[in-house]
Amino acid sequence: MKVTIDLDRLLLEGKITQAEYDKFSQFAARATAALAFNILIGFGVIAVSGAAVALIPTPSTALFLGLIICVIGLILIRSGYRQWVVLANICLLVGALLFAGGVLGQLKGSLVSFLIVAAVYALAGIFARSSLLAVLAVLALSSCLGAETEYLHAMYFFGTEKPTLTVVVFTAFSIGIYQLTKRLNPDYQPMAIAASRTGVFLVNLGFWIGSLWGDDPEHGAQVIADWVFAAAWAIALLAAGVWAWRRNRRWLLNLVAVFGGIHFYTQWFERLGASPGTVLAAGLLALTFAFALRTLNAKLSTEATEQSLNS
Repeated sequence: MKVTIDLDRLLLEGKITQAEYDKFSQFAARATAALAFNILIGFGVIAVSGAAVALIPTPSTALFLGLIICVIGLILIRSGYRQWVVLANICLLVGALLFAGGVLGQLKGSLVSFLIVAAVYALAGIFARSSLLAVLAVLALSSCLGAETEYLHAMYFFGTEKPTLTVVVFTAFSIGIYQLTKRLNPDYQPMAIAASRTGVFLVNLGFWIGSLWGDDPEHGAQVIADWVFAAAWAIALLAAGVWAWRRNRRWLLNLVAVFGGIHFYTQWFERLGASPGTVLAAGLLALTFAFALRTLNAKLSTEATEQSLNS
């Protein structure tokens, strides 16, 4: 169990003595020094990796260097030394990204390359019990269905070529992984929950893309019109919100609220256009929804506290 306390405030209020304050401050100083040391070594790993790839700029360099750094991170995590946790996670992230870049470059970004990256991320995530690698595995899997990102100067893009397939596949994936968490060892549950939540996020992105352009996989006539996605998304958000409220799932409820707002604004301005009147009306409605969500969150938090006390 981790507890965050304000030592200065506790000393000022007389809840701890000066001797206790000095003792706890020494513990904090050691932890801070260890954190700084881990971060410095982590930056060194990043610098050396970047220099090596720059000197020998080939996919093979990135692949093998990423694999080595990933293995180092996994060993540090499995060593059980808490002081190396930050460095281990830095190594895992840097190594995983380098490895993925090497595989994708070597296999020219093919479907097989994304499947390999997703599988390696998933296996490494299970071995290291890393939620970060689990999330990266799901994102790599989404690329198999045409999900992609792009950056231009001061502009970011997200897209998916198959919004219908994205919605269907990741809906099934998220539900399946969520059911699996009930049977998993507690050590692996956070990783599985992170993967399931990433799937829910991708489902909403698939709906979002579909509500704007529909689904025309052959770049011809729309197979599914944009208004069908818009209506289905609204129904899905409503159903998920009701379920989250009844089961006291605050994360899902907040996600529904966020994407409900995105859906609302997208359709509002897409259908009505951006004018002073529509912006004012949308802003007033958003404020109303925000206060309602805050009230609901407070209510759920109170109910959860009461249930924990009663149990």
